[in-house]
Amino acid sequence: MSEQQTPQEALPENTGEATAAEVAENGAHIDTLPSMQEQLQALELKAAEHYDAWLRAKAEGENIRRRAQEDIAKAHKFAVEKFAGELLAVKDSLEAALAVQEQTVESFKSGVELTLKQLVSAFEKNALNEVNPVGEKFDPHKHQAIGMVDSEQEANTVVTVLQKGYTIAERTLRPALVMVAKGK
Repeated sequence: MSEQQTPQEALPENTGEATAAEVAENGAHIDTLPSMQEQLQALELKAAEHYDAWLRAKAEGENIRRRAQEDIAKAHKFAVEKFAGELLAVKDSLEAALAVQEQTVESFKSGVELTLKQLVSAFEKNALNEVNPVGEKFDPHKHQAIGMVDSEQEANTVVTVLQKGYTIAERTLRPALVMVAKGK
């Protein structure tokens, strides 16, 4: 044997296992995998958490849907509340006019004019606009033709308005009843 070789007996046996002292001494790290039972428990816990979160999200979604339906029902129920409040002043004025025992034609006319102003104001505040289309081209979306008349005006032009129309928020509430020019 040469001096550089060490006898077999001097080397520690290599069994593939390191002692705790050797691991601490060498700084080596041994990964230990969790057992199948521990993995299963961890996954079951995670599944339970996800199921709970799903149930909460589902309940929250149903609550939002229910609240939205309630809000829509309230909006339908009370949609005319503002407009009705405006019309109460008109009704009060009409009742006050009827309560007066001795009226002159002038006082009656001025009372009706004031009541009409209140009504027009209520209409304006609630985007209820009058359509008086004299001289305009006939539009079947805004006008309802009752008949055609001979006229000097261009064909399909509104000549006479028999009943004013109304729009609410740019949507036709009632079309104007009109007479239309036949043309020359």
